[in-house]
Amino acid sequence: MYSGRLIKGIGGFYYVDINGEIFECKARGLFRKKKVVPVVGDYVEIDIIDKENKKGVIEKINERHNELIRPSVSNIDQAIVVFAVTQPDPHLSLLDRFLVLAESQKLNIIICLNKIDLLKEEEYREIVNIYASAGYKVILTSSKQNIGISDLREELKNKTTVFAGPSGVGKSTLLNYIHPRLKLQTGEISIKIGRGKHTTRHAELMAVEEDGWVVDTPGFSSLNMDFIHEDDLHFHFPEFVPYMDNCKFNSCKHINEPSCGVKEAVVLGEISKNRYTSYIQFIDEIRKSRRY
Repeated sequence: MYSGRLIKGIGGFYYVDINGEIFECKARGLFRKKKVVPVVGDYVEIDIIDKENKKGVIEKINERHNELIRPSVSNIDQAIVVFAVTQPDPHLSLLDRFLVLAESQKLNIIICLNKIDLLKEEEYREIVNIYASAGYKVILTSSKQNIGISDLREELKNKTTVFAGPSGVGKSTLLNYIHPRLKLQTGEISIKIGRGKHTTRHAELMAVEEDGWVVDTPGFSSLNMDFIHEDDLHFHFPEFVPYMDNCKFNSCKHINEPSCGVKEAVVLGEISKNRYTSYIQFIDEIRKSRRY
């Protein structure tokens, strides 16, 4: 058997990179019986059944280090979450949702705020401050003005990175500037609805310089919280953690309890009210989902 990495899956066909050669593969029926579905990013073992036409069969899926739910990818080192400062306007609750997902998988997380050429700095500085104060690295970019492109390129080296964010924020355009040979399709913002049009149709793993891999993913507009237990949620807001020792109760949910260190930090401005509002919203969603 040959070892490789699954880089794309479409319509029951899986494309596996083996030392730079791409083989089109089907998966053995035993995976269906075990209810295991190969996903982009999997390290796999294949039998080559037609070397000339590069056809094979996936025989084994090696153990995954981690797996994201949406986008569905595995064995990721880090997430670069891309949002535009405008066109479309940033949906911070959606950003917080993806951060929770990435935190739950123990990924290194970088936030990329794109299209900064369209606004004055004072118009987006508050967003930068919210997430920098929460402990996240924030990179500001503009492909039109070549701002931040080299910083992004540096972050991709020697890592497998999921490049994610809503449609229309410029993910594919940024990747094209970082690595022009990728030639990813890009789209425009719909004037009528104020959102981006989907240009990435499926998750795909792409090789970049210096042993790096990037997953350009379809844009997403919603992400349910039902994969997180409410007792764990506060750990996925890293800025909460230093204040949790100041809570009177070990089981504090930071909502209605007295003497709560997290709530006190919000009042003092040490934790963003926007982030705390997202936390309360997510707790409510998790509790409602448990009732059904």
